[in-house]
Amino acid sequence: MKIRFTGGRVRVRLDDLEAASLARGERLETGVNWPDGGWSLTLDPLSGGVQGTAGHLTVGLKDVLPTLLDPAHEGVTLPGPPRVDVEKDYGPQHE
Repeated sequence: MKIRFTGGRVRVRLDDLEAASLARGERLETGVNWPDGGWSLTLDPLSGGVQGTAGHLTVGLKDVLPTLLDPAHEGVTLPGPPRVDVEKDYGPQHE
């Protein structure tokens, strides 16, 4: 998962193996911790909405997962706040 934070927006880019994990109902989690803090992001295919608390953001994809996985779509946007764009970034590394 590649993540970019900008003002009021989070952009998440997935490779094909990560998208396949979401299709199987598996949560994807990543983050970094440091003394007295840190941040993490979870993509959850079984819940809906965007929720954040104390450095942790959970993005529920239940309602938009079919669109995300559809080959005709590049990605989906969840309004948040923050607004979260989840996009597919399929390179040749797993083909």
